[in-house]
Amino acid sequence: MPAVTADPLSLPRVSASPEDRPRRVKDVITAPTGMEGEGFPVHRAFAGLDPRDIDPFIHMDQMGQVEYAPGEPKGTPWHPHRGFETFTYLIDGEFQHQDSNGGGGKIVGGGTQYMTAGDGILHIETPPEHLVLSGGLFHGIQLWINLPRDKKRIAPAYQDLQGSTNTMVTTTDGGAIVRILAGDLEGHSGPGISHTPLTVAHLTLSPGALAEIPWPKNFNALAYVLAGSGTVGANGQPIHSGQTAVLVDGDTVQLRADPVQESRYPNLDIFLIGGVPLREPVFQHGPFVMSTRQEVIEAFEDFQSGRFGQVPPDAIQPHRMS
Repeated sequence: MPAVTADPLSLPRVSASPEDRPRRVKDVITAPTGMEGEGFPVHRAFAGLDPRDIDPFIHMDQMGQVEYAPGEPKGTPWHPHRGFETFTYLIDGEFQHQDSNGGGGKIVGGGTQYMTAGDGILHIETPPEHLVLSGGLFHGIQLWINLPRDKKRIAPAYQDLQGSTNTMVTTTDGGAIVRILAGDLEGHSGPGISHTPLTVAHLTLSPGALAEIPWPKNFNALAYVLAGSGTVGANGQPIHSGQTAVLVDGDTVQLRADPVQESRYPNLDIFLIGGVPLREPVFQHGPFVMSTRQEVIEAFEDFQSGRFGQVPPDAIQPHRMS
């Protein structure tokens, strides 16, 4: 599954102290499925969770894992955002991005796109023509990160982060690879820079491996299973593909891979995220995440008036099979 990997023996190690206490599991949900954009399948990772437990995050989709036939790959057409940041992590496949602020590039396996919508932006994410024609494996994550109220109208920005820039560490016994995609983990910093203190990481645990990940007390912690099965938390709560665990009250996040994994997924892959909760009012409607209903109404008015910028004359568009 992971597009970017390494020999654990060559990586720096992160470890918990003997006195550290593993977090307990407060809640586990199984993500329902849905369709997004032009019709690609997703798992709604936060559906059913208390918004207070996912703060400062708003929404997360696992896109795929799906093997497309020729002509089937789909993305999202041009659309607006305001008031938050989007973090797109591509595990398999390829996406093109372009926005009304001049940002753009290709996201390939292991890479991320970090877009600050801020005051307002139009953008598109779509598979390139060659991938639409050939089909192939597509798998990724899109995470919406809230902006503090005093930063919701900051200037839009775009970070094009390829997989080679990810920071990688391992656990004490080398049984897990941790890819730090954004934020900081025990002094190791990922490439993504956020306006909200957070950590975003992709962990791969070998069968039977135990990972004890130091985690800041002031961060929440959410562990989403991309693939495989294992246990999570102080009490060894079973967890499997498509489930999200909320972890509270402790110094570390404890994860263990089952000794035997199903044939499709040789390892346990976890998307582990957390941040400092903003504890601010949130009013979301569609692509706008603001603090009040009136601010969302204003966002719609500004979008309809063209204040989010314009689709560039040379804009990329979804490729259609003739």
